[in-house]
Amino acid sequence: MKYIISGGGTGGHIFPAIAIANGISKRFPDAEILFVGAQGRMEMRKVPAAGYNIEGLPVAGFDRKNLLRNISVLAKLCRSLFLAWKIIRNFKPDVVIGVGGYASGPILKAANRMKIPTVLQEQNSYAGVTNKLLAKNATRICVAYEGMDQFFPAEKIVLTGNPVRKDLHAAHEKRTEAIAYFKLNPAKKTVLVLGGSLGARTINQSMMRYLDEIAAKQVQFIWQTGEYYYREALASIRERVNLPVYMTDFISRMDMAYAVADLIVSRAGAGTISELCIVGKPVILVPSPNVAENHQMKNACALVEKDAAVLLADAEAPEQLIPAIFQLIEDENRMKELGENILKMALPDATDRIVDEIIKIAQKQ
Repeated sequence: MKYIISGGGTGGHIFPAIAIANGISKRFPDAEILFVGAQGRMEMRKVPAAGYNIEGLPVAGFDRKNLLRNISVLAKLCRSLFLAWKIIRNFKPDVVIGVGGYASGPILKAANRMKIPTVLQEQNSYAGVTNKLLAKNATRICVAYEGMDQFFPAEKIVLTGNPVRKDLHAAHEKRTEAIAYFKLNPAKKTVLVLGGSLGARTINQSMMRYLDEIAAKQVQFIWQTGEYYYREALASIRERVNLPVYMTDFISRMDMAYAVADLIVSRAGAGTISELCIVGKPVILVPSPNVAENHQMKNACALVEKDAAVLLADAEAPEQLIPAIFQLIEDENRMKELGENILKMALPDATDRIVDEIIKIAQKQ
């Protein structure tokens, strides 16, 4: 069987795509898988590093601020549609899978015209523009949240969840190892502050603003600044002695970080929220306001409605985040309640569920 997996642009699209490919390859080692991404985007590096071939399309997103620039965007779209048709004609896939992002539009559109079944995987609680446009002709739509029939035909929807890293399923068993890994005090509670791989400005500013208060509390922090804010954050803590903060620009062992955390502060990307549900720890979400359709706020609200997270708006975080952390971490009952509620939302076998749907369609085809 042959499969094309398309999409990308951000890690939130790329990681599920690679996880799906790995899931197919695990069951069917002889399956042929080709990725299709957008030229110059992250997937053109990450996918080959994961061991898969990828073709790039010159597709780009529409510029809503400068409409004149969309002339070139339309030209790229036309070129991408032609190249997508050529890729499908030459590769002859049995199923085409779209995970969101610019590149999935042309390739799934071409697949629909050529009567090849398509599967959409929507990570967010608020559907992306590309997936909404493609939903009408999709064979199956795999979602991570309930209530997605407001965007997609109900009869095509399957609740599967989002793929997460396998090592997170046993994260709770690694606490002792994680304390040694991060050189932490086992007698203190630990707050994990995540700024993403590049960095969340508001979250980082909140930490830098309250370092004196952090030094005075019997609470320790693991602080991931992200690439963009590491130097500034490093300068802010350099002259402070015995500050209970383990700071880094990137955490390679997220299983360890989740294992040792008593409370987690994070943005509200779809992939991250799926991980947080698996881990089952209390969380304060600070959604990024700089995303399409404000989808992180909608992701966060889906948890808040189930009393599974605390929500703090980005504009409020510089003043309120650190006080909210200290207030919550001292409330044992509330911490326990939040952890239990978020764990109820976990869908731990998401990759297998998605692959099940793909295989059913491929075998029928």
